Amino acid sequence: MSERLPIKSTITFLYYQDLAPAAEFYQTVLGLACALDAGWAKIYAVPSGGFIGLVCGDRGHLKAQRENAVLITLLVQDLGAWHDYLAGLDVPGLTEIRAIDEVQIQSFFLRDPGGYAVEVQQFLDPEVARRFGQSD
Repeated sequence: MSERLPIKSTITFLYYQDLAPAAEFYQTVLGLACALDAGWAKIYAVPSGGFIGLVCGDRGHLKAQRENAVLITLLVQDLGAWHDYLAGLDVPGLTEIRAIDEVQIQSFFLRDPGGYAVEVQQFLDPEVARRFGQSD
């Protein structure tokens, strides 16, 4: 049996007709640091690991779609504070906080400037939250 080759990180790439509003949203509204800026593509670091890449739809491997079937889930420690913050910015598509008891989470949803769905989520089980980096 051979050893598995390691995967060091991930980047999820999203494609946009207009890159500038998306870049502003991920950098300014969500506070992610830009790890790489190639002009037509920008990669933002998620603090606990992984990356979100934004790509100009006419330059990347894929093209921006009218309806995007991708959900970005951001795990946070203080869901209520995030909801209040985003509500104060009048972010499009912001839903109320809801609980899903069978998986012990609370979350809410919003839309980024390109129409991608973003979920902000908090695990309620302390052990699960620790596994996903949601506890100190």
